[in-house]
Amino acid sequence: MPHASTGVNALCHTVVVPAATASATKPHGSLLAADLAACCTPITGTVLESPAAERLAAVLKALAEPTRLRLVSLIAGHEGAEACVCDLTAPVGLSQPTVSHHLKILVEAGLLERTQRGKWAYYRLVPGVLDALAGMLTGTGRPR
Repeated sequence: MPHASTGVNALCHTVVVPAATASATKPHGSLLAADLAACCTPITGTVLESPAAERLAAVLKALAEPTRLRLVSLIAGHEGAEACVCDLTAPVGLSQPTVSHHLKILVEAGLLERTQRGKWAYYRLVPGVLDALAGMLTGTGRPR
């Protein structure tokens, strides 16, 4: 199970082996260097600097809510990759004010752009944002 950490890899597992069993499982009661390397290499191939990590965390936090993740999916799949709030309320089964609140969070996270047309707001994905996010997660992209 991952643990909270401020180390190089927050997903690195902490292995605690009691001294009595350590000698039976590993020579001299210690983990082999290969075991540590396999466990604790950075998941992105590079270590994120603090500002990039904070930015990525904010984006992932916005996407971590199921309704917001569905909204991004609905907008991306909508004709012209753009949708009005009025197009999104029925598919997610929520009121217009609630959907607007979720969309505001996605705009603030830098995932969506908002355009006002009359009384309706239209939303579209920021061009390249999902590719940039995928690149950050796989280590093939650079922080924006």
